[in-house]
Amino acid sequence: MDLPRLEDLPDPAGKRVLVRADYNVPLDGSRITDDLRIRATLPTLTWLLGRGAAQVTVCTHLGRPKGRVDPRYDVAPVRARLAELLAGAGEDPSRVTLADNLRFDPGEEAGDPDFVERLVEGQDLYVDDAFGAAHRAHASIVGPPRHLPSAAGRVLAREAEVLSSLLDHPARPFVAVLGGSKVSDKLGLIESLASRVDTLVVGGGMCFTFLAASGHSTGASLLEADRVEACRALLDSGRAVLLPGDLTVLSPGGTFGPGHEPTGEVRHVGADVPDGWTGLDIGPGTAADFTDAIEGAATVLWNGPMGVFEDPRFAAGTRAVAEAVAATRGFSVVGGGDSAAAIAAFGLADRVDHLSTGGGASLELLEHGDLPGLAALREAAARAAQKGGPKPPDGSESDGAAGERGSSAGEHANAGEQGRTAGGPGAAATPARGGRG
Repeated sequence: MDLPRLEDLPDPAGKRVLVRADYNVPLDGSRITDDLRIRATLPTLTWLLGRGAAQVTVCTHLGRPKGRVDPRYDVAPVRARLAELLAGAGEDPSRVTLADNLRFDPGEEAGDPDFVERLVEGQDLYVDDAFGAAHRAHASIVGPPRHLPSAAGRVLAREAEVLSSLLDHPARPFVAVLGGSKVSDKLGLIESLASRVDTLVVGGGMCFTFLAASGHSTGASLLEADRVEACRALLDSGRAVLLPGDLTVLSPGGTFGPGHEPTGEVRHVGADVPDGWTGLDIGPGTAADFTDAIEGAATVLWNGPMGVFEDPRFAAGTRAVAEAVAATRGFSVVGGGDSAAAIAAFGLADRVDHLSTGGGASLELLEHGDLPGLAALREAAARAAQKGGPKPPDGSESDGAAGERGSSAGEHANAGEQGRTAGGPGAAATPARGGRG
């Protein structure tokens, strides 16, 4: 995807630059529990500072304060951590200002033009490095590119490049592993990927709607009855869909998950869940089959856990998938949200090729092929070109930008180097092996 990059901006020396970041980090009180999103923006900030930007103003949202000042979502802890990281990178933190939480003002989520005017006042350039918010048509995302020369920061550019490559030119076999709780949350993504991947692997709570569509009993498991027909249509389409062949289930009345004392009997069963029992993870046989599919792939996309991995009794399936994704010789992409949290919890985050910083943004880009934030940057570049400014990007880039980018999915080893294959387009829906354990 062609986006204006940092190198396409007018010379930032002596300029004031507004940077939209996504510092929506997890907090325990005032303590940041994961600063990945802050650290990820350092290459963008150091590039601007290193080229003489007079002042960089960073803006972000944090939490959901609903358009009013809420002390729980004060960015003070983020401001302190950003200053520490900048100093550690050899930069002068006083040249970077972190503004107050954007969502303290109702104009941010409303896309209010007056709020945009206040944001851009006194600024010379705009950089969007907030991929995690690029699917929102909020004031700070789509507004500044209408007023200022604009570009994508390193995080945004890399996310768009990698995820777009999955849609346009993935190395094959291409395997997508989807989990999470509800089919309804990802049905559009499932339908979009089904026509692009060689094998679609389905686990997590959403698998029970697919299993019901295949004629299996689901007991007390999560089931979206109004989505069964949509799942049946996908299964009947001839696409290669791999479903669980065995499951890990909890007895009636058992409790599970964060904040609950684990109670009840846990069993491994086949693809049919007994009445009153709840499926909470894929079974060991399915984990082995999912691992085989992942190991045989040239490109792997994983989004969504295979079970309630926060409860150790139901973590084995998610751990097996995480380990397979980390070990694959193919190009591996892990979507944000729970998948990122899971692979980090298992200590494997540094073994995947691309760990997305955007949950909802990643899914929407894969489903729709574009996002409001990306479109706003392209439109800004086109307007600049019409006025005689820098030309819109044509896919070329400077040596500096190229050196900071890794391989995309299409640049990895071809399917012939991968050993086992994961099935091809047009194959029938396939249950994984069941009855193990």
